Amino acid sequence: METVPKKGLQGLIENWQSDLIAAVSVALIALPLSLGIALAAGAPAMSGIFSAVVGGLVTTLYRGGHISVNGPAKGVIGVILLGIALMDDGSGQAFNYVLAAVVVSGALQILLGVLKLGRLADIFHTSVIHGILAAIGIIIFAKQIHVAMGTHSDSPSIVQNLIDALVLLPQANPFVLVIAISGLLLLLFHSKTSSRFFHLLPAPMWVIALSIPFVYAFNFFENQTLSFLGMAYEIGPDLLLDIPDTIKDSIMHPNFSKIDTLEFWTTVFSMLIITSIESLAIAKAVDKIDPYKRKTDLNKDLTGIGLSTVVAGMIGGLPIIAVIIRSTVNIHNGAKTKWSNMYQGLLLLLFIVVLSPIMRQVPLCAFAILLVYTGFKLASPAVFKQAYSQGTEQLIFFVGTMILTLYTNLLIGLLGGLLLALVTHILLAKLPVAEFFRMIYKSRTKLLKRSDGTFDLKIRGIANFLGILKVDRLVAQIPSGADVNIDLSETRLVGITYMDFLVEYLKAQRAAGGQVFITGLDSHVSFSTHNRALKISLTDSNAKLSQRQKRLRNLATEKDYQYNSKIDWNTIYLKKFHFFEIRPIERKYNCLTGLYKDLEVSWEIADITFNEGQAFTAETFNTTVMVLKLNKKIPVFTMEKEGVLGKIFDRVMAFTGYKDIDFEMYPDFSNKFLLMGGNESEIRSFFTDDIIRFFENNHIYHLESNGEALIIFDKIKLARTDETTAFIKYGKELSTLLNTKTP
Repeated sequence: METVPKKGLQGLIENWQSDLIAAVSVALIALPLSLGIALAAGAPAMSGIFSAVVGGLVTTLYRGGHISVNGPAKGVIGVILLGIALMDDGSGQAFNYVLAAVVVSGALQILLGVLKLGRLADIFHTSVIHGILAAIGIIIFAKQIHVAMGTHSDSPSIVQNLIDALVLLPQANPFVLVIAISGLLLLLFHSKTSSRFFHLLPAPMWVIALSIPFVYAFNFFENQTLSFLGMAYEIGPDLLLDIPDTIKDSIMHPNFSKIDTLEFWTTVFSMLIITSIESLAIAKAVDKIDPYKRKTDLNKDLTGIGLSTVVAGMIGGLPIIAVIIRSTVNIHNGAKTKWSNMYQGLLLLLFIVVLSPIMRQVPLCAFAILLVYTGFKLASPAVFKQAYSQGTEQLIFFVGTMILTLYTNLLIGLLGGLLLALVTHILLAKLPVAEFFRMIYKSRTKLLKRSDGTFDLKIRGIANFLGILKVDRLVAQIPSGADVNIDLSETRLVGITYMDFLVEYLKAQRAAGGQVFITGLDSHVSFSTHNRALKISLTDSNAKLSQRQKRLRNLATEKDYQYNSKIDWNTIYLKKFHFFEIRPIERKYNCLTGLYKDLEVSWEIADITFNEGQAFTAETFNTTVMVLKLNKKIPVFTMEKEGVLGKIFDRVMAFTGYKDIDFEMYPDFSNKFLLMGGNESEIRSFFTDDIIRFFENNHIYHLESNGEALIIFDKIKLARTDETTAFIKYGKELSTLLNTKTP
């Protein structure tokens, strides 16, 4: 590990160049998103910029984190819309009332940090929080889809907004719609192309930049009527971003006259809960991807974010949140200290001053499509599928919370979702209410230290989200890097949020050099095969193999392979492959192992679970991979199916340093595969005529070498038994071919 950067002014002096370079990339993302978030929340556009600037400048001066970026995020949209709707009295002061709620929520956030209550965020049920975020996603989508279409809905109902979008689709303004669709295509394909030309700017900036030529082509600067397919459509300056000429003109101040109303405090607590939970969760997520493995002081960070929120609210800004996307970009672009956050705040201030004439030429539909895309991601079918994969009860919690939020508000949705989860746990545990709570708070869970320095954590009773604070206090007593055995055999019920906590602790402890073993769940049953799914102890029941697991077991018996259906958390060796460098692997299971005896090549086929993204934006995927552990050294390379756009941008990619290794003598191979690697000459030498013909004539897999092993997988899905057999055959043929090559 590299030397940890110094803190304070010394860190500022030593790392200003790397921090400033990273901040440029972050600011380019933050500029359009901050404006878009404010517009989606029904607030003045500049309120988003104020929030991002204050999040950079104020939070940096007092924070518990090291490298995260602060500003407005999608989570604030729902609470601002809620506050405006609740406190709109027709006076035109609705947003000013909301600003007062922002100030008060920030003050309460400071208090939570001072009282060291940052860990309270852990008690909120995982599926309930995801249900809240899905509801926010639907709200964002329903509000912004009309802006992206050039239509309008007067209904206060979110559901009716969605219905109106379908009904009004034939009336959509084509001159607005073409800009939105173009932006959507950019968002969809930006991450899928390997072209570094497209990655010179972040996707949101591409959407904004490429929308401006349309504005000039259609002349949005004048009110006029344009015809399309015999129909007339109105366009004009009201479809463009409207920001004041000076920053001073954009400043707004809070109005505290509603402070004695229920609506005001509903807004305050909704804001406090959502922003605190999201900020703390993202702080922990950022710690995981920090290359220097620094830990955030969560309570201090909460205080710093609260202080920033107070300042932002006083001048017309939105609540401050730690932002995962901008933080990830910050890290990947080489930021080393907290000062990068300050730089991005200063750059945003500079951008909005210098670029404001250009920003006034950006159509509102360009910002709208950014938010439509974001809203869809928060509530996409994949999110529902993920909830279902964790168990039927988790889907119920998720959907129940989402529906309740949509038809009431965020606070009621959160409390209702937690109550639903709690009632379900009581019913599943089949216990009287009093006994249920006794088994949470008087469970006799104990921590013991053995003479050899290892620790036993014996968890008893009900292990659900209400018991997390207790187990957190116990694990805090265990030294970092120590070996720990966590025994759950005497638990009646283990909830998904509790398992989330234990798995995160397992990862942190193993990263510090210790070993953590989670045992005692053999007698528990679940409604899902997901490793973290809610589990109930039924002493007369044993975990049963699925039909697919039985087929794998039978295959192993027939062919003399080894099969193990149990979860294995030891997946460190997989991180040596490029694909998993930025995709955290949670576990492997259903492991099938064997040996090509005549080749001295061992192999393993396993189902793995990995994450794409971080925190609440993370998506979980399951796939089947094969690892060939070779008996020789080979070049490091990555080979996958050639993309459609690859050849079009070959020259641009070469100019930016990207290189797809092609073989002129084998055009079919070069057209099929995208081949990359650091040492081109070694790779060309390795890919002999026989090897190239082998790949040409066989199924196209994603294939990587880390120099001593190969990883092979197909689509991101679990393999059928016949596909597993095909893996084994493919691996043997490839190993045989490689074995004929001289070392």
